[in-house]
Amino acid sequence: MRHLKALAMWLAFALAMIVPATAFEVISVPQDVNAVNLSDVIEIVPGSDGKVQLSTAPGEDGIIRRIEVLASERGTNPDFALFALRNESDQQIERLLVAPFYRLPGSGLIQPDLGDERVKALTPSAGIRPVKLVDSEADVFEVTLDPGATVTFVAELQSNKLPELYLWQPNAYRDYVNSFTLFRGVVLGVASLAAVFLTIMFVVKGRGVFPATAAFAWAVLVYLLIDFGVLGRLLGLPAGGVQPLRAASEAGIATTLAGFLFIYLNLHRWHLRFVHLALGLATLFLALFAFAFFQPEIAATISRLVLAMLGISGFFLILLLALRGYDRAVLLVPTWIIIIAWLFYCWLVISGQVSNDVAQPAVGGGLVLVVMLLGFTAVQHAFSEGQVSIGTLSEVERRALALTGSGDFVFDWNIERDRVSVSDELATRLGEKRGALKGAIKRWLDRVHPDDRDRFRTAFDTLVELRRGKVSSDMRIASHDGSYRSFRMRVKPVLGGDGQVNRIVGTLQDVTDDRAARERLLHDAVHDSLTGLPNRMLFLDRLERALVRARTPGGTKPAVFLIDIDRFMELEERIGHSAADSVLLAISRRISRIMRPLDTVARVTGDQFAVILASEQAAGKIAETAEQIRKALKAPFNFGDRDLTLSASIGVTIYDSNPATAADVLRDAELAMYYAKRLGGDRIEAYRASARSISAYNRASEEDLERGMKQGELHVQFQPVMDIQTGQIAGAEALMRWNHPTRGAVNPDEFVPLAERSGQIEKLGRLAFEQSAAQAKEWMSSMGGLPEDFFISVNLSPTQLATETLLNDMRNLVSQDKNLARHLKLEITESQVMTNPEHSAYMLQALRNLGLGLALDDFGTGHSSLSYLHRFPFDTIKIPAPFVKISDANGISHTQGPIIRAVVALATDLDLMLIAEGVETLDEIERLRQLNCRYAQGFAFGAAMSGPEFGKKLSAQLAR
Repeated sequence: MRHLKALAMWLAFALAMIVPATAFEVISVPQDVNAVNLSDVIEIVPGSDGKVQLSTAPGEDGIIRRIEVLASERGTNPDFALFALRNESDQQIERLLVAPFYRLPGSGLIQPDLGDERVKALTPSAGIRPVKLVDSEADVFEVTLDPGATVTFVAELQSNKLPELYLWQPNAYRDYVNSFTLFRGVVLGVASLAAVFLTIMFVVKGRGVFPATAAFAWAVLVYLLIDFGVLGRLLGLPAGGVQPLRAASEAGIATTLAGFLFIYLNLHRWHLRFVHLALGLATLFLALFAFAFFQPEIAATISRLVLAMLGISGFFLILLLALRGYDRAVLLVPTWIIIIAWLFYCWLVISGQVSNDVAQPAVGGGLVLVVMLLGFTAVQHAFSEGQVSIGTLSEVERRALALTGSGDFVFDWNIERDRVSVSDELATRLGEKRGALKGAIKRWLDRVHPDDRDRFRTAFDTLVELRRGKVSSDMRIASHDGSYRSFRMRVKPVLGGDGQVNRIVGTLQDVTDDRAARERLLHDAVHDSLTGLPNRMLFLDRLERALVRARTPGGTKPAVFLIDIDRFMELEERIGHSAADSVLLAISRRISRIMRPLDTVARVTGDQFAVILASEQAAGKIAETAEQIRKALKAPFNFGDRDLTLSASIGVTIYDSNPATAADVLRDAELAMYYAKRLGGDRIEAYRASARSISAYNRASEEDLERGMKQGELHVQFQPVMDIQTGQIAGAEALMRWNHPTRGAVNPDEFVPLAERSGQIEKLGRLAFEQSAAQAKEWMSSMGGLPEDFFISVNLSPTQLATETLLNDMRNLVSQDKNLARHLKLEITESQVMTNPEHSAYMLQALRNLGLGLALDDFGTGHSSLSYLHRFPFDTIKIPAPFVKISDANGISHTQGPIIRAVVALATDLDLMLIAEGVETLDEIERLRQLNCRYAQGFAFGAAMSGPEFGKKLSAQLAR
């Protein structure tokens, strides 16, 4: 008996877990009520394996039944909404169950509900099965309740949201829908007329404010067409398909309202920064508009937030300008107050605080009212603002307008009254009140920078004394905040009736940005672009001056450190180029924090830093400083979710008053550093006599390289670049090889850095160009010409790109054969371009003008890859091997395909040749072919080969 009780309790518990207990609030359906709101009484339960099991509400007999409802589509697991209705009358009742697709009240600000089909199917526990009616704005089911019946309904939900559910009398629902038809027609008619009228006004008046206002009106019209369901019906879209259009229309309203504010207030005339800000915002808005078709809820969230911020920030901006007397802002104040009120009402609606039948139509009507007010404001301003007829201007007026258009400021010094008058705009530019710069010349010159003051006082005195001539020079004037802005002054004397100078007049032009750009160009020439530290050239210059001071009696003797990061190339391959640059930046900051103002820190090569230590003279202090640097670099670097630990080899040398050059001192430190590396790295070594063997070895290697170049041991080989769509050779990359008589083949990773250190890289590069050109001429002669698009690419080193010698070499090479230039292409990596962007732009454009092709190597591994494509004249980009290679362990990365596909599309749109490097397998070739990448090179097509061997392959191809 005890076991039977336990079994019964277990079964009861299991049934309770399987069958959900329901406690429905049964809704009585009265005969005389038009609509019953079921939104708050429904119970939403998740499905279980595509079905729901429930207990029905008790009927008149008090019996509770269990039913099971299956999803209408097999394999889906939707949510279900449960509710119960009771007909207490003795007559059959017919009602319409209505679930609107979209409802603005309560839709929310963050990831708002943009509308969707709500109820897919409706199943009753008893009685007649509901019939779904066709309706363009809601899911509508015809429900029939028998007299005295209590029916539990199970609604299969199409989406996970059900904002509203009403039970309507059929006639009452039709009257409700028809009641808004006239209102919608009037609103759409007014919005259409406003958009057309403002567009016509632009054609008639030609003012820029009209297209901005018309764009806002058209955006509002599109929003209303979507909100009223017109556009969805015209396009035959389902409720869910309207979501992207609704989000895009909200983005369009925010975009066009921001554009109207910018254009109407003429913000582009206030400061150039406003133009840059507007261009940036326009780009973001266009991206938001496109994003709406992929993530409509997020796009709508951003649009609503932007619209709110635009209303608030626009109000304060308009109020500020209106208080300053700007007439356009004054006209816009009443309209913008209405916009603020409309935005506040929208907030009440979407947050659910206002949730009645007229809330959503009121938002649309208010939006049309805003369009009308903005249109009236634009028209009022356009017709009240006088226009200048250029044909009726006098010469003086024309010059005055030209001066205004140039943006220069007027300068006028009345010598007899000793009063300076300048444009009020100059005072605004300097952050002062209007008229603050007017007064005596002495007061005005007090604002001039002390270093410029005497020069201009002398220039003015000379003009007054000689009574002729003119002054054109730059000067710096103090702003209200104490900073200085640069101006170019052009003035000349004006003679009175007595032949004496009675005033000096001219203009002031703001050249602050030009001067900053010039100083930035000079800075970039002698500073590292990544870290901002002095580069090798500036370091050697400062070291040479330090040596000059050291040779004077009592002069301080500098110590020089050369710091090389151990195994940095391996780290860069592991974490990527951009991350490695971040590590270098952190290294430079750690070293700089240890140094004092008298010391100099520089980045001399990729992962090498140099220090001139002038603040310490004692050997112990110098060693202590070097140890501080070693320990600082030994401390872990935080990189994402892991720490990186580095070590450094530091070479130290102290100047000993010998007549050595700065390059010699730096080389001594370099020898000490290499000695530290030979001993295992992560240590400090001072320059000593034992390092001379390393020096002798390096000198021998340099002499060996020079001898090899003279005796023809170095020659180029050619690796084919293939057109994988046709299987033909499209070009070749020239690779320098050294066949040493005793050592055999020398790795390029050894002799190329050796050439850079010894200053022979220009000679090595010139040799590569000459051999490539000679081989191309030989092929053209033996084959009767090369294919039109055939090319030979030759790599450039950073040192070559930084020198003007390269241009002369290329001019001489191209002048020998005019047809040669179109077959030659120069390869430059992104890191080379970043070394000195301004100089690189000049050099690359000059090379391009010679007819040479330019290829951007290692595309996508630098800092600003995309900016290079429009700033520098490249015609080819090369994808590095990591983006192409299929790993044996991991297969194809999920990011490789999209990255290559995006780069292919970019290259196609910009009319650039795209070459994939490092192709080694047939699988990689096939994948590139599927991604429409046409050109590739790598060991899959063969290793580099000699010129004659490559010529045979090319000749055989031409013969076919």
